[in-house]
Amino acid sequence: MNSTFVRCAVLTALGTSAMAASAATIGLMAPMSGPQAIVGQDQADGFMLAVEQLGGKLGGQPVTVLREDDQLKPEIGVQIVRKFIDKDKVDAIVGLSFSNVLMASVPRLAEAGTVALATNAGPSPLAGAGCKPNVFSMAWQNDGAAEAMGKFAQDRGIKRVYLMAPNYQAGKDMLAGFKRFYKGQVVEEAYTQINQPDYSAELAQLQAAKPEAVFVFYPGGMGVNFVKQMSQAGLLPGTPLYSVFTVDGTTLPSLRDSAAGTISGAMWDAALDTPENKKFVAAFETKYKRTPSEYAATAFDAAQVLDVALRKVGGNTSDKKAFAQAVRAAGSEFKSVRGPFKFNTNNMPVQNYYAFDAKKEGGKLVVRQVGTPLTLHADAYVAQCAPR
Repeated sequence: MNSTFVRCAVLTALGTSAMAASAATIGLMAPMSGPQAIVGQDQADGFMLAVEQLGGKLGGQPVTVLREDDQLKPEIGVQIVRKFIDKDKVDAIVGLSFSNVLMASVPRLAEAGTVALATNAGPSPLAGAGCKPNVFSMAWQNDGAAEAMGKFAQDRGIKRVYLMAPNYQAGKDMLAGFKRFYKGQVVEEAYTQINQPDYSAELAQLQAAKPEAVFVFYPGGMGVNFVKQMSQAGLLPGTPLYSVFTVDGTTLPSLRDSAAGTISGAMWDAALDTPENKKFVAAFETKYKRTPSEYAATAFDAAQVLDVALRKVGGNTSDKKAFAQAVRAAGSEFKSVRGPFKFNTNNMPVQNYYAFDAKKEGGKLVVRQVGTPLTLHADAYVAQCAPR
């Protein structure tokens, strides 16, 4: 297991004991190696940018961030969560990787009561009957962006759609979400292996099916491979590609012109025109020399929520239940880079979902918002979450 210790505030000799008593420790777990490393890196960079802007503090107190690489492996994720809780005694955990890693970590998180803010997952079991009072998603309930794309495709009059996703919880949630709002014909629903590099066989089947459009969920490196191979197979731009977490800030630098003609559903994009977002994008690009993705945006927001929540409890996180309640309240009080935001009763976001298209204009690829299919959208599972 790779481990990187990142100290964001150094305690000085003057008043060390008093400061140490009020210092915060945050554990950040994400995939920092392998095909999805950029997804993890953007989360780490977004969170650290917010901490830097807050003067190296959260809730007005010095903060230490411990960063771990889960390698997108549930068994390693569980080990890291146990280390954060049992050895490092962290005040909160952020990141928590992909849905498969998060779900494997939930039992220990629930047992400990430690506040956890997922910045790249919102699996349906955790949104419904398996909801936990101390586990939040700063990102999305997995179905949300896909529901927006289903509605967008329905509103555009698309009659026949081919669906594809990797075979794990998030993939199943995404396709279920699309179908919840799309009422046309699903030609095929294909699941592929996670981190699969070659889609030639699946693309041959897709081509033979002759759908009006394709909807996919392939994050990070999977998205780069899929879109490039779809383009090389001659399916783009002739067959419209609707997607979520496939064409975004993590993949556009590699996709370049291959992304032209795609339409993406998301709760955030660098193209979103809000004052908070313009400031965030400019700061991220200045510091890291690249455009942020939605993963950076959710992690940036997570730090803002923790800042507000820690102030509410005066830096005292020993009462974990009270701290979790402060986090939920903080969700309605901070200014999100994505626009409207609050936590629902199942600790999943209530937020807007937008549609963005990528087009070549003047020899340059340009991403623009083309709609808001769902506004202040709550997930489909909240009623299954028992009252708190």
